[in-house]
Amino acid sequence: VQLQASGGGLAQAGDSLRLSCEASIRNSNTYSVGWLRQALGKEREFVAAVDWTGRYTHYADSVKGRFTISRDNAENRVYLQMNSLMPEDTAVYYCAARIGYSKNYSISPYRYWGQGTQVTVSS
Repeated sequence: VQLQASGGGLAQAGDSLRLSCEASIRNSNTYSVGWLRQALGKEREFVAAVDWTGRYTHYADSVKGRFTISRDNAENRVYLQMNSLMPEDTAVYYCAARIGYSKNYSISPYRYWGQGTQVTVSS
């Protein structure tokens, strides 16, 4: 399993960014992919996840209605569209993969992690 996130950068409050995760996963139909983030001085936290089919998704309350996760299996990519960005969204964002899918918000099931991409939102 190899994951590589990209698309971070600087934004102002209210702006949009789209993160992309290139996910090379053998037997990918057994894995779901999530986006997780870690702000400076804080613990890593769950943001959003999508199952193998792209049909099932769930989000942290803090991003619900603003962020959208999607996947394109033909391109081996998972995206995180982030709208209405707020300064508190500033963090390093990681894509990660786990076996199976369930609607929980724990980060512990994610066994495979890519390198992070920095998102900085100014007010």
